[in-house]
Amino acid sequence: MAHSSTPAFRTFHALRIKGFATVDTLAEMTTQSASEVDAHLAAMLAEGHAQFRAARGLWQLTPDGRVAYPDRLAADLAGSDLTPLAPSYATFLEINGSFKELCGDWQLRNGEVNDHSDAAYDADVISRLAALDERAQPVVAAMGDVLERLMPYAPRLADTLRRLQDGETNMFTGVMCGSYHDAWMELHEDLILTQGIDRSAEGSF
Repeated sequence: MAHSSTPAFRTFHALRIKGFATVDTLAEMTTQSASEVDAHLAAMLAEGHAQFRAARGLWQLTPDGRVAYPDRLAADLAGSDLTPLAPSYATFLEINGSFKELCGDWQLRNGEVNDHSDAAYDADVISRLAALDERAQPVVAAMGDVLERLMPYAPRLADTLRRLQDGETNMFTGVMCGSYHDAWMELHEDLILTQGIDRSAEGSF
């Protein structure tokens, strides 16, 4: 059975992953309601672990919150066996290399910024992303079988791919919009934090 995290920790963890986030973004990441996330953030604010940037409508961890996070993560993972994550993570890193190449191909065409005026070119890159997603889905799902809080990533990736295929070009590499790239990078950071991996030492970005 997959290890289950408390709702409050899922909010704390999602904010640590994202850095800056709206309530709606955290709700999507944690599959909780906005009101539930609001309640968790209010408690974190009272503890001095989170702060709200009203001008931009964004939450972030305070320095104290970042200091407290490792203990919260350790408590969340206490008694869980992360060994089954290793083979899936190794495959994820292989796919990640291909994904980074695809992102570059989407952003540039013939060495110039892709203005998305060449429908055939875009369709080819999207088709390649669909093939990558088909390969990634069972890997991400297997991770969710180990940790319940990883389960939302597979459907989020599938949903953003559908939106991209329906013409929302920002759903490939758009920033802070719930794009495929956003969800993929959040998953990678989640796995880095969860497994205590030194990203610089690993050399994976």
